[in-house]
Amino acid sequence: MKVALFGGTGFVGGHLVEALIAAGHTPSLLVRVGSEGKLRHADRCRITHGDISSDRAIDATLADCGALIYNIGILKEYPGRGITFEELQYRGAARVVEVAKRRNVSRVLLMSANGVKHPGTPYQETKFRAEEAVRKSTLDFTIFRPSVIFGDSHGLQEISSQLYNDLVRPPIPAVGFHTGWSPKDNGVVLSPVHVKDVANAFVAALTNDETIGRTYVLGGPEVLTWSEMVRRIAVATGRKKWILPMPVGFMKFGATLFDWLPFFPATRDQLTMLAEGNAADAADIESLIGRPPLGFVPANLSYLQG
Repeated sequence: MKVALFGGTGFVGGHLVEALIAAGHTPSLLVRVGSEGKLRHADRCRITHGDISSDRAIDATLADCGALIYNIGILKEYPGRGITFEELQYRGAARVVEVAKRRNVSRVLLMSANGVKHPGTPYQETKFRAEEAVRKSTLDFTIFRPSVIFGDSHGLQEISSQLYNDLVRPPIPAVGFHTGWSPKDNGVVLSPVHVKDVANAFVAALTNDETIGRTYVLGGPEVLTWSEMVRRIAVATGRKKWILPMPVGFMKFGATLFDWLPFFPATRDQLTMLAEGNAADAADIESLIGRPPLGFVPANLSYLQG
């Protein structure tokens, strides 16, 4: 089956391409001019050059497809370049849904995120509104809400690589976030889920009618604190690391002053979501892929040693 994939050149998108091909599908990708170098297995994909703001490019991508996956998402906005949560995470998804209805492509899988809500941060709200657009359509939808996704990024942005580069590799103490003002307060918790498991969950749901109309929360096998994740990355890369406790609120104050600078590691909204936690159960993803998900352990973090 030809499967239209919007967001196929990023970290998760590359793994979705691989999983689709492995399952015998042909990915049909919408690719912005200049992003061709990010493609994986381009020779086995159908490629349409264009932008998510173009109905014509979307229509060409959907031609002869039996299903679509919307996987476009960003972590930080660059309004001057037209890169905003509103345009890419909501309007793009809503536009694809409308074109899909005209094209009679009835099957849609949406990449959302754990913790989306209204009201929320702009990231959370636009993801939530994209879900609503899909739910209110006449399409056979399945929605996925993963926790933080890790795995070999092939040089693209990914949580473990970022933590290694920003916190573990530098010869200074790493930051261990907690939600109160005392280190004894609860640490920030997440359920890191492996990118290959996420990609396999999408592909498994694609032709499984029992997943239609359902929302799946995708978490890894463990709930870990931020500090535990940093320690495991240190072990995986053969480094010793002292972790300096820091309240998220203090970091948010710094972000208020400096998150407009390119080098600042996180935005205020990212820190707000971090403080809310990102824990998720592994039951949903296990039901889709038919086995326990891969853990956030050194063996699965070996790509950081490259």
